[in-house]
This record gives sequence, structure tokens and C-alpha cells, in this order.
Amino acid sequence: MKQTAEQKAADFVDAEIIPLEKGTLGPHAPAESRPKDSRGVKDYVILPLLFLAVTLLGGLRFGAADNAFLFIKPDLICLVYSAILLLLFVRAGLVRLNSWLDEDFALLRNVANAGILLTLFAASTQVFNSVLPEQGIAFWVVAFFFFWTLWNNLFAEFDARKLLRSVGAMFALAFVAKYLVLANLTAAPADGGWLARIFENPGKETLTWLLDLPRYGRSSGYVQFFALSLFLLGLYLTPARIGEKS
Repeated sequence: MKQTAEQKAADFVDAEIIPLEKGTLGPHAPAESRPKDSRGVKDYVILPLLFLAVTLLGGLRFGAADNAFLFIKPDLICLVYSAILLLLFVRAGLVRLNSWLDEDFALLRNVANAGILLTLFAASTQVFNSVLPEQGIAFWVVAFFFFWTLWNNLFAEFDARKLLRSVGAMFALAFVAKYLVLANLTAAPADGGWLARIFENPGKETLTWLLDLPRYGRSSGYVQFFALSLFLLGLYLTPARIGEKS
């Protein structure tokens, strides 16, 4: 039976049209087909700059008398705590090393990813340096608090969000203890002079002597609050797999 002209035309159209997979073009295209420039800027520009800013600000203090710049180097224990913290990041899945460093990646990519991890380590070290008292009994009390918290977290079940909340709470409590409680115990009066301070507030001077606490200007607390905020923001923006969504 011969086909009509209309049937032949329909068969021809059906044979030539190639169906497209849903979502391959247009606004419904999958994320893999969209440009990744903004994600690369966040991962390789904004993120390391945040951690470098924390590294520079974490050791900055201001003198109590003249607000002179003072840079405090981190103690060795800060490096140890920072290494444990990075181990917690890996264990909780905040950073998945197999997607950051791999022998199948290009050399430049491995170097760039290692550089970001290095800035994260440096920033973590300076945050511990920021919230740890510099010397005296207070230093050992807060250092033991950090050790106990980090050690317990090594054996706890964590995901990335729970770990971020735990780290944020730990640093926030240490910040309050150092810059709100201990700083007020050692704040010098405006007129100065050790004899005047003893007569004006003997209890404060006794605590300062017993705890062996240095005096800094009030600007130190503001700077360190800003540094701690930048660090927590950087942790929030850190992707588990580099080049992908956080």
C-alpha cells in the first residue's frame, strides 16, 4: 500500500529530529555546564586573602600607654593546636584531602591547593595566638582548656557543621575570657603610675601580679574580634572539595 505524501513528510521529519536531553541547554542547564569563574575567584583569591589577613592581624597588639604596634609571635603550642585542628577538619569532612591534593592533578593545581591549606594552617595558628593569654597562670589554664577540647573532639563523631559550631564556641569563649574578663582585670587607669594604681584598686593590681598579665590598649580587642570573625567566615567558605560548592 503506497504512502501518501503527508505520511512521507512526517516520517522524514521524525527521522531528522534528534531529541535533546532535558536540561542540557538554556537556564535549566546543570551546574557543571555553567561558568565556574566566580567559584574559582572565591576559592583561589578570596579564601587565601581572608586567611592571610587573619595571619597578619592575629599577632597584632596595641600598647596600653601609647597604642604602639606590638607583634606577638605564636608559641610552639599554637602550632601544635593548629595541626590538631586541621586534622579535625579532615576527619569531619570539612576538607577532603583527596579532592585537594592528588597525583592525577596538574602540578599548578596541587601547588595552589597546598597554598590555601598552608594559609589555613597559618591563620589557625594566629587565632590560637590571639585568644591565648601571653603568659602566667592564665596562659596554662586556657591552654589546658584548648587541649582538653581538641583531644575530646578527636574521638567524637563530627560532621562539618557540628565541628564549625564547636570551633566557633571554643574560640568565642576564649576571646571573652581574655579580652573582656582578663583585660578588665589589668586595665590601667588614665593617670598611670604603679603607686597610684595600687592605692586606687589594690585588688586589680594583686590579680595582675599573681596572673602575670601584660597590659594592652583597648584597640587590641577590637582588632582581634575582627580577625576571629574573618577566620570563622573563611572556615564557612572553605569547600570540602576545591572547585565545588561549599
